[in-house]
Amino acid sequence: MQTNIIKSYKHTKIGQQANDILRSCVHCGFCNATCPTYQLLGDELDGPRGRIYLIKQVLEGTQPTQKTKQHLDNCLNCLNCETTCPSGVQYHHLLEIGQALTTEQVQLPWRKKLLRQLILNIMPYPKRFNFFVTIGVSVKALLPEKLSKLLPEDHRQTLFFKAQKQSRKMLLLQGCVHNAISPDIHQKTSQILDKLGIEVVNEKEPACCGALTHHLQAESQTISFIKKNIDSWSDSIEQGIEAIISNASGCGVMVKDYPRLVDKFLGNESIYYEKALKIAALTQDISQVLNNEDLSPLDLDANYKNIAYHPPCSLQHGQHLPEIVEQILTSLGATLSPVQDKNLCCGSAGSYSLFNPKISNKLRDNKLDNLQKNGADVIATANIGCLHHLQTESKVPVKHWLQLINVGES
Repeated sequence: MQTNIIKSYKHTKIGQQANDILRSCVHCGFCNATCPTYQLLGDELDGPRGRIYLIKQVLEGTQPTQKTKQHLDNCLNCLNCETTCPSGVQYHHLLEIGQALTTEQVQLPWRKKLLRQLILNIMPYPKRFNFFVTIGVSVKALLPEKLSKLLPEDHRQTLFFKAQKQSRKMLLLQGCVHNAISPDIHQKTSQILDKLGIEVVNEKEPACCGALTHHLQAESQTISFIKKNIDSWSDSIEQGIEAIISNASGCGVMVKDYPRLVDKFLGNESIYYEKALKIAALTQDISQVLNNEDLSPLDLDANYKNIAYHPPCSLQHGQHLPEIVEQILTSLGATLSPVQDKNLCCGSAGSYSLFNPKISNKLRDNKLDNLQKNGADVIATANIGCLHHLQTESKVPVKHWLQLINVGES
């Protein structure tokens, strides 16, 4: 693709990166064939190819409008297009640039601006978020059913499983919302790893990995979280942990991207860059850990033999780990229901469902139709956002796949 980047961008780091990405695109359109929003809306500008042209126009001097921004913000950032692209176009890096530029130049409608500020000031902070969840649980009976389904049944903080002391230790990322709405997933993670002879080390001060703020183009907040986490986790690395593990695939893909983001915001000569490289190299999704262990001490809960599995975009497209969870579940004796269009996003996509509820809910409904059509006992997934999004309308239980594993007596 030919480009004519204007002077104010041409010799900047983002301008040069964007120019390289744009020139790698041959506008073949294969990306649109696997884009959830293009399939749903049928608008060229709501597919990757159209969004690439919109970003190209902004970089070439066209003033972005509310419509420009909306087309870019309609993107789920699911990365399905990158999996499909024969030219290896780094679309999500280009989208990141385009969204940042349009956020600077286009005012959000006041409702979305207020929602953005509320999210940025509450959700990434565990104590603040926990406070509001506690209030929500106390008035749960008065809330609309869809909202009440997002809240835990019992908000008493689940005590982490008290594991045996083990010679092998791994740091478990707790995230910013996990402990408030699904602490049982962390507990099951600890139980499983203890059974395999691995001790879970919990974060001293859990914080957002930065994904939530990053996707809302809050760059200063994002790098603040990244620096704080790097400082905290580096201490654990010095104490001998062999891995940093995430049971939320959305957090995992973010942490693995720390070196690029540190380079982007702080430069590769920053003291944080080498530390970010080490952290990214140590970071694994929990499925990667279990895939390399002897799982004979584990088996599958007898109540969940027929499973419909939804692979989160952040795992199959972001971390490039397709089929890994399915292989583990099958090895433990699960029968997996065939799921049509399993490569497509469920519509959760972090805070996307809050800003784009119509698109998000339609994608969720389509996903649930495919997951439930073969009579599964349970729907399993590997990301907390997908889990809570799907369970708002699911007719069968929706669980994290780790919750389907039986560890027996400890």
